[in-house]
Amino acid sequence: MALRYALLGLLSGGPASGYDLAKAFEGELGTYAWNAGYNRIYPELARLADEELIEPASQGSRGRQTYAITQAGRRELHAWLMKPRTSRTVRNEPVLRMFLLSALNPDDARTVLRDIAANSERQIAELSQALESTPPASPHGRLPFGWLAAGYGLHQYQASRDWARWALGELDKATRQPPAPIP
Repeated sequence: MALRYALLGLLSGGPASGYDLAKAFEGELGTYAWNAGYNRIYPELARLADEELIEPASQGSRGRQTYAITQAGRRELHAWLMKPRTSRTVRNEPVLRMFLLSALNPDDARTVLRDIAANSERQIAELSQALESTPPASPHGRLPFGWLAAGYGLHQYQASRDWARWALGELDKATRQPPAPIP
């Protein structure tokens, strides 16, 4: 269901083809937020067009169709963004892994936790660089697309790193091991 809103959100920035939209999902959007391929994007574009939430904007060479969001599509996107999240369905594999971490022996659990801390450090460095190099405001008085999401990601990875370090300490206390160096 969220794919439709991702597409509407992308199209709110200007007309784009299915190919252009798929490329957006191959970048940061697909890496950090929502992954979708051509086989899901094109049928969803057809549904959005049938519901008159998007419309053809232009026809390019070789039949390449460019779509634009309609006013109805903008209203639909706005309503979804303003509506509090009501779904209780959660599928967060990293958190599930944390619930099940006790199934590992302590040394393997330490390896997993060190990997989480190290990966988080890499992501923190990458996102920090992206946030430093992106201008804080667009000509329309809005933040650049993805700016707030990058900030969210930065804070999430900082929290993940800090949690992994804390969990290593707790594991060391539980197993009465001397504290190991924390990455």
